[in-house]
Amino acid sequence: MPPRLRKFIGTILIIILVLVYALLATTIAAARLAESPWWVHLLYFLISGLFWILPAMLIIKWMAGPLPPKKG
Repeated sequence: MPPRLRKFIGTILIIILVLVYALLATTIAAARLAESPWWVHLLYFLISGLFWILPAMLIIKWMAGPLPPKKG
C-alpha cells in the first residue's frame, strides 16, 4: 500500500477514534458520575483522557509502515 494512502486512512481512523471515544467517555461520565465528588470526576477524565492514546499509537505505528532494512 502506498505511504500516502496509508497515512490518509490512518488519519481518518484517528479522527473517528477520537470522536467515538470522546462520545463514549462523556456518556459514561454523565450516566455514572453525576453525583460523584469532584476528585472522582478528575480521576475519571484523567484516566479516560490518556487511555485513547493506546489505540492511536497502534494506528500511528501502522501508518509509519514497516521499518526499512538496515544497511551495513
